[in-house]
Amino acid sequence: MDKTASGWVNGFVGVLIFSGSLPATRVAVADFDPTFLTSARAAIAGLLGLAMLVLFRQKRPERSDFLSLVIVALGVVVGFPLLTALALKHVTSAHSIIFVGLLPLATAIFGVLRGGERPRPAFWLFSCIGSALVAGFALMQGVTASPVGDGLMLAAIIVCGLGYAEGAALSRRLGGWQVICWALAISLPIMLVLTFATLPPSFAAVGPGAWAGLAYVSLFSMLIGFVFWYRGLAQGGIAAVGQLQLLQPFFGLALAATLLHEQVSPLMVVVTLGVVACVFGAKKFAR
Repeated sequence: MDKTASGWVNGFVGVLIFSGSLPATRVAVADFDPTFLTSARAAIAGLLGLAMLVLFRQKRPERSDFLSLVIVALGVVVGFPLLTALALKHVTSAHSIIFVGLLPLATAIFGVLRGGERPRPAFWLFSCIGSALVAGFALMQGVTASPVGDGLMLAAIIVCGLGYAEGAALSRRLGGWQVICWALAISLPIMLVLTFATLPPSFAAVGPGAWAGLAYVSLFSMLIGFVFWYRGLAQGGIAAVGQLQLLQPFFGLALAATLLHEQVSPLMVVVTLGVVACVFGAKKFAR
């Protein structure tokens, strides 16, 4: 398998893992405070990531890489988890998943700004069409229903796109799993303090679903998914492989409907299928 094909395979696995993030977060915030959930998931993943770095005797990053690692940490370790957890207090996971369709465009833009990539003009056409479908769906649903939730989701998409692109560019030098592990390690002291500061007075009211949600976002969303995702972006190109995120709403909606029994309207399905179709056109013109 050549490098580009391997990048698409790794990216696809990463998207599959990330598809469960919002439904799992939705379940977890039912019993956990969003701030505690954000810090706890990062602390758990950070301890595991630090153990991996020590176990495999990874060399410390260069001083010039520190700023990029901080950007990754602020984008995907703190920013996206916290903003989505807060948003899911106001909107359903099915509704929030649609916003994930904006991630490919955000990632591609930051891929140009931070990764030095230059997709062809037709790529931007397909990427913008997919994003427009997502934005149009949100408007048709009525953003006034929850302007706070929609605003938080949009902010989450922006910081996540930056974190994805920055981490992918850095993965070309450090390696995919090393980038997320170092970003988690940098965040670990603050996340541990914040975890204990926001610790619930009692866990008696926390149900098994919330514990399962915390476990998923800590192990898979915060660590394992990034091992595949950053490797895929580095191998296949940030803008190109980033378009696989257009598939994430489809998988996420399926999970929201089957696991959380949330209503998925026919319009959601139509928009998702339209967005998925755009990934094929964008892939053709990504380079």
